[in-house]
Amino acid sequence: MSSATTDTPRSETKFDAEAFAMNVARAMESGGKALAAYLKPRESGEVQDRPPAELTEVVKTFTSVAEYWLSDTSRASDLQTKLAKDYLDLWGSAARRMAGQDASPAIAPSPRDKRFADPEWKSNQFFDFVMQLYLLTAKWAQELVHDAELDPQTRRKAEFYVQQVTNAISPSNFVLTNPEVLRETMASSGGNLARGLKMLAEDIAAGKGMLKIRQSNPDNLVVGVNMATTPGKVIYQNEMMQLIQYSPTTENVLRTPLLIVPPWINKFYILDLKPEKSYIKWCVDQGITVFVISWVNPDKRLGNKSWEDYMKEGPLTAMDVIEKVTGELKVHTAGYCVGGTMLATTLAWLAEKRRQRVASATFFAAQVDFTHAGDLLVFVDEDQIAALEQDMKAAGVLEGSKMAMAFNMLRSNDLIWSYVVSNYLKGQQPSAFDLLHWNSDATRMTASNHSYYLRNCYLENRLSTGTMVLDNTLLDLSKVKVPVYNLATREDHIAPAESVLYGSQFFGGPVKYVLSGSGHIAGVVNPPASNKYQYWTNDNVKDVNVAEWMKGAVEHKGSWWPDWREWLGGLDPEEVPARVVGSEALPPIEDAPGSYVRVRA
Repeated sequence: MSSATTDTPRSETKFDAEAFAMNVARAMESGGKALAAYLKPRESGEVQDRPPAELTEVVKTFTSVAEYWLSDTSRASDLQTKLAKDYLDLWGSAARRMAGQDASPAIAPSPRDKRFADPEWKSNQFFDFVMQLYLLTAKWAQELVHDAELDPQTRRKAEFYVQQVTNAISPSNFVLTNPEVLRETMASSGGNLARGLKMLAEDIAAGKGMLKIRQSNPDNLVVGVNMATTPGKVIYQNEMMQLIQYSPTTENVLRTPLLIVPPWINKFYILDLKPEKSYIKWCVDQGITVFVISWVNPDKRLGNKSWEDYMKEGPLTAMDVIEKVTGELKVHTAGYCVGGTMLATTLAWLAEKRRQRVASATFFAAQVDFTHAGDLLVFVDEDQIAALEQDMKAAGVLEGSKMAMAFNMLRSNDLIWSYVVSNYLKGQQPSAFDLLHWNSDATRMTASNHSYYLRNCYLENRLSTGTMVLDNTLLDLSKVKVPVYNLATREDHIAPAESVLYGSQFFGGPVKYVLSGSGHIAGVVNPPASNKYQYWTNDNVKDVNVAEWMKGAVEHKGSWWPDWREWLGGLDPEEVPARVVGSEALPPIEDAPGSYVRVRA
């Protein structure tokens, strides 16, 4: 028996037919286990297959595109002629190259397209032809949408759906048309396929009948052991959240404490990853008394918890607890993503009630106006929200996996297909990457809260227009007079920099808009010691777009964190002796990061 089995080192280059047969058999066995893992929850009734609601939207959208082109015979003829000409040009180029002549490619991939980075895509005539055929077809499909006369929402959806389809059918996603995968298959005598199908079966089982693509290796990524290790205690909890206070590391601290409101779509430890990446630890080391809300991972029992409930049982309750523990009536606040939107509504509610509880507000990649809300608008219209509400009504919650998939689809080549190729075709375990581990640790969302958010923010844009009603109170952001540090990230697909900048004008007090390099996560979680990226500042936030704002902006190398700390200290530099965690009335309940964050969806 040959020793070249699934455990064959990747450096082995000699093809072994006997080992290949064995590995194919193992791959088929794992394929059977994958099928069994898929069928088991369906047979038990745990999962009920039905056409996804999104399928209806896809059909409707593509029908609109088809109707435009087919309603005019000359228009349809021109469309076919263009594609035929592109294919003929490709065939001619391929024929000349086969004859040994120099031939320019009919189309070339973007230099940033990682799918076709391997040299063999260009050096091998077969792979080069397949790649160009795909790129021409994808370009033609995208032009179908770009050149059609469609309403803005239909166009937005059509562009998104076409991108998903063309990404899925890329030749890089298949064994026989990916040179890297073929080389790996030959080098390991099929060991990569055996390993990949084994991982596929495990990932379907982990997803309880649905494919849950692993984006990181969970080894050495345990919450409370390798991540979220900043010392602190849970000092309060209710149905909706645990409030964590972190232990001081400096002799003195700022008098005004900091309350962080994270998103509830994922978990708070994005701001407390490994110690060298932890924003929370850095803040503590900078002499700030830090409190963080750790949201519950809700189940059906909490399905009726509304946006109002989240506000009252979240940041408002946290402010009351902080006052009891520290004696301070006011707090600095920070909100990340949808946590920032929640914070903004809380500030407007407090302003309307004439309650002075907040000294400043910092927003990390958060939106208060949704005019320029970006790719997520694809999922937002009356029909789609109504269908989602119907699904949530039965379950009481929106499963975290559905929201995670929506976010992954915004960058499907990077967050879906690259892992399909690496995991299941090449048989490679992903690395232990804390950011992507957090990304896969999604939470459920209560039906009532999520419906309110989609309708009032994305669909009707009520917060910035002054028509949002919360707790029978009309909210007006112009009455929010506290200083605001409004951070956007330049490559953000979720809270686009344009959207964050445009939202700055609706606050009634001074706003410092800062633009960080990178995206929604890396642009925020950027510790100074890493010396990565950069950030830009410009005091002008009125009546400009990002391109105009950048013309007058000053670029600063490295992290924005020290700039923020300087801004915060400039508002209220007074210090007091470091505080103990908790109080006699509110003794610690358990060690940070607490129990709520450990509940997985």
